[in-house]
Amino acid sequence: MVRADEGLVSRSIFVDDEIFQQELRQIFSRAWLFVGHESLVPKPDDYFVSRMGTESVILTRDRQGQIQVMLNSCTHRGMKLCRYDHGNNRTFTCPYHGWSFSTDGKLVERPGELVGVPGHATHYKGELDKKQWGLKTVAKVVNYKGAIWATWDPGAPPFLDYLGNMRLYLDAALDHRDGSPGGSEVIGGVQKWRVKCNWKFAPENFIGDLYHDISHRSVDIVGIGPGGGKGRRDPSVSRSAICFPDLGHGLLGRLPYHEEGPYAPQYARYPEVEAYYREIHEKRTRTLGSAMRVQTSVGTIFPNMSFHGRQPRTLAVFHPISPTEMEMWRMYLVDKDAPDAVKEAARHYFLRYSGPGGMTESDDMENWTGATEASMGTMSRELYFNYQMGVGHAQPVPEIPGCAVNGEYTEENARAFYRRWGQFMNGRDWTQLMARAVRIEEQAA
Repeated sequence: MVRADEGLVSRSIFVDDEIFQQELRQIFSRAWLFVGHESLVPKPDDYFVSRMGTESVILTRDRQGQIQVMLNSCTHRGMKLCRYDHGNNRTFTCPYHGWSFSTDGKLVERPGELVGVPGHATHYKGELDKKQWGLKTVAKVVNYKGAIWATWDPGAPPFLDYLGNMRLYLDAALDHRDGSPGGSEVIGGVQKWRVKCNWKFAPENFIGDLYHDISHRSVDIVGIGPGGGKGRRDPSVSRSAICFPDLGHGLLGRLPYHEEGPYAPQYARYPEVEAYYREIHEKRTRTLGSAMRVQTSVGTIFPNMSFHGRQPRTLAVFHPISPTEMEMWRMYLVDKDAPDAVKEAARHYFLRYSGPGGMTESDDMENWTGATEASMGTMSRELYFNYQMGVGHAQPVPEIPGCAVNGEYTEENARAFYRRWGQFMNGRDWTQLMARAVRIEEQAA
C-alpha cells in the first residue's frame, strides 16, 4: 500500500477502518506523542484533558511540581474522571462510584494511585488491594522546553533519539525569540474542532508541501499578515524542504547558518510590537553570536504533531477519531515575558490565520475533506496518490547528521513520512525502527 521509493501511496490507507484500527495499535500505542504544553498546567494540581490517539488522558502537575500523564478512565467501571477541559484538583474522583485517585507524592507511591474507596472497610471487607487498582499511566513522559511528550510503550527509545536532529527545528519554534532556550507560553487556550478527513492529511500538509500554496492565493490577495501588505505573512528568506528520512520528520525552513541577517519588519501595522521584535532581534544576534542556528517555517514530527516556527507561531496536533474524521487542536505560542500589546497583536493575527475560522486553515480543510470523500468509493480505493515530485534528488546536509535537503518544491518529505508509517504498520520493533537513526547521545559524545 505504501511504495514510498516509487512515490505511490494507496488511497485505501486514508479511508479503511481495519487499517485505522491497526494504526491505533501499531503507531499510537507505541510512538512518542505530543500531549500539551506546560503553561496549560502552571500550578500544582492543575490539569488539562488531552488525547493520545483515541484515548482521553489527564495532563497534570502534581504537588511536587512534576508533570504526569494518566488515562482518563476510572479503573472500577471506566467512567471518565475529568469531564471538564481543564481545572485544579488535588484528587481525581469518579462521579459513578466515588473511587478517588491522587498524584501527590506525599500520599502515594506512584502517580494515579487509588486512595479512596467508599465502603472499603464495610462493603469490600478491607480486602480490595488499592495499590493494584491505580490509574494507568504512560510508560514515559518528557517535558522538552515546555512541550510535553509521552508514550505508552516502555520499550520506546529516549525522546531525544526519537526526535533526532529534528530537535534543532523544533527548538526554533519553542525557544524565546531572543535565542534563549524555552521561554514560551500558550495564549488564548486551545482551539479544538473536528474535520471530516483522515488524520494523515494534516501532518503531510505541514511536513513540507509548498506545492499546495496555490490553494492560498485568495488569502494572499486579501492580505492577513501583521505587516499590513499582501500575503498571509511577511516575506521571509527562501525555504527548503528538509527531512529526516530515518525518522519520518520533516519541515520547510532554512539550512544551518551562523549569523543573523538584517532585521526584517514583521509587525509594521503595530509600532509598539514592531519595536519589541526589533529589540529582540538584536538580543538574538548577541545571544547566538556565531553559533549555528536554523529557522523553521512549518514542520511535522511523526506521527501527528506539526508546528509553525515563525508567523504564525503555533503547535498543532491531529487526533484520530475514525478513518474519515480527526479532531484538530491548535495552541498559539508567544514569548512568556513579552508585553501585553505584543501578545494581543499576536492573538488577533493567529485567529485570522489559523483555527476553524482562520482563512488559511479553511483552505486546507476544504482540500483534506474533499480528498477524503473522493477516496471512499470502491473504484477510488483501488487507486494510488502520486508523490513522485523530486524522487531521487535528496542530498545530505553535512552539518546535520541524518538530515536531507530536497529543494523548495518536492514531495520527498511526504515520502519520508509514509515510509515511516509503513515501518510502524509492519510491526517492526524499536531495534529495527531505530537501526539507522542518529542517536543524540552518541552524536554528542
